Amino acid sequence: MQFRRRLRSRIILSFLLLGTGITALFAISTVYLREWLENQLIGEALSQNVADYAESFYRDPNLPGVEFEKIQGIVYSQRRFPNVPMEWRDLPDGVHELVEPDGQGGQRVYKLAVRKDPEFWFFLKYDLTQEQQTQRMLAIALPLVVLLFSLLSFVVGVWASSRVISPVRDLARRLRAEQDTGGPLKLAAAFPDDEVGELAQSLDEYAERLTEVVQRDREFNADVSHELRTPLAVIRGATELLLGSPELSDKMRLRLERIARAEQQCTHLITALLMLSRSERGSGHTDLRQLAEQLAEANRLQMVGRPVEVVVEGVAASGIEVPEAVLSVALGNLIGNACKYTVEGEVRIRVEPLRVIVEDTGPGISAEEAEHLFERGYRGAAAGGTKGGGIGLAIVRRLCDLYGWRVQLVPREPRGALAVLDFAPPRV
Repeated sequence: MQFRRRLRSRIILSFLLLGTGITALFAISTVYLREWLENQLIGEALSQNVADYAESFYRDPNLPGVEFEKIQGIVYSQRRFPNVPMEWRDLPDGVHELVEPDGQGGQRVYKLAVRKDPEFWFFLKYDLTQEQQTQRMLAIALPLVVLLFSLLSFVVGVWASSRVISPVRDLARRLRAEQDTGGPLKLAAAFPDDEVGELAQSLDEYAERLTEVVQRDREFNADVSHELRTPLAVIRGATELLLGSPELSDKMRLRLERIARAEQQCTHLITALLMLSRSERGSGHTDLRQLAEQLAEANRLQMVGRPVEVVVEGVAASGIEVPEAVLSVALGNLIGNACKYTVEGEVRIRVEPLRVIVEDTGPGISAEEAEHLFERGYRGAAAGGTKGGGIGLAIVRRLCDLYGWRVQLVPREPRGALAVLDFAPPRV
């Protein structure tokens, strides 16, 4: 099926089918047309000849018989009617095709022109043996001709497809070269003013528009990141200054710490989104267990009053070469979702050398929902009336694609959900 989908294959098959079809149709038409014309012409000639033979006989009964190689003329008088061959006796006037033994175990085909007058019966016998042999030879030769022309059509199709596909392949090669260089190249200049040239021109225009959109998007993201970092820096500085005051009450200190965590979360999110917009990986080293503890503690403070226990277990020190901001956004979304939808029970975060597993006892998800939860804007049935645009897990998926990680969210028995963030490269 893959072979039939290719454009070159379609061109070759089109030539092959067209050549074979036309040749076969011509061959069949030739056979039937030859047979029809032969019957018509021989029949008309025999009808005319038997009439002429009869008229000549009446003018001169002593006239010798017809002296042609394939035609034999026979006259039977009234007294000789009983001598007429049995297969001829009941034939009406006209031309008939008959078969007789050839004496060698085979059969001989002939046409018989009949004219029956009251006193004389006239017969002209035309031997078709040679025509039958020619017909058989033609029936053998024509399939060979069809095969020959089919092969010729295939060769022409291969040659024509190479000529037709060559500009398209050149265009594809130049597009791949453009991807390797990382910048748009002018394609239309390399092609003549034909269909492929028009396609190249359209691709150039599309690439220009796309480059402008991407450039504006990157500039916008950079500007927004810069502008947002300024007020966040002010919030961070003011928070740190207030937290250093010894006169703060415990309640006020908890609120300021919550503001500090929110500021840090916003900063990490801005950094991660900026990396996604630029499609570039940042550098850094993050302690996976320590980050999991921080994220767990932040969610514990937001779940005050709910009978939910957030537990972190596993490897005590597990480092990974990735910026903390990126890992905080990816892992924070998974832990945050687990804590958000768990009303009672526990959220267990298990840290392994190159993997983090988050288990909860919430309402869980179905297998059908699990296939769509990482799509932008999709929200599962467990979300109910909770706020949110359904983009958190979509951002996680994009970060995983950028760094080559794997993430999955599956149902957990007997209830709840299980999220796995795997940092090991996929096995090929």
